Amino acid sequence: MKHVIHTLNKAFDHRVRLGVMAVLMANDAVSFNDLKETLELTDGNLASHVAALEKAGYVQVSKQFVGKKPNTTYTASADGKTAFQEHLAALEKLLRG
Repeated sequence: MKHVIHTLNKAFDHRVRLGVMAVLMANDAVSFNDLKETLELTDGNLASHVAALEKAGYVQVSKQFVGKKPNTTYTASADGKTAFQEHLAALEKLLRG
């Protein structure tokens, strides 16, 4: 049983990062504002957690302008999708004992 706990991904330990990945897994791309509203986070809180996921290679960030307004969207990378699915599988294994 204790071997399973070591297969959990530390990048997803925090509930915000877990939430970000869950939303990104369910959607092709999500804007900063939609992600912030969905998870009920402050700008800074979301930005710092997304930065951690981006640094790990799990989230891709796309910045562009719509008119004169900046528009940032996020997608889960292929590595991020795989890592998150493995994390969920480890959680399921842990739950089932």
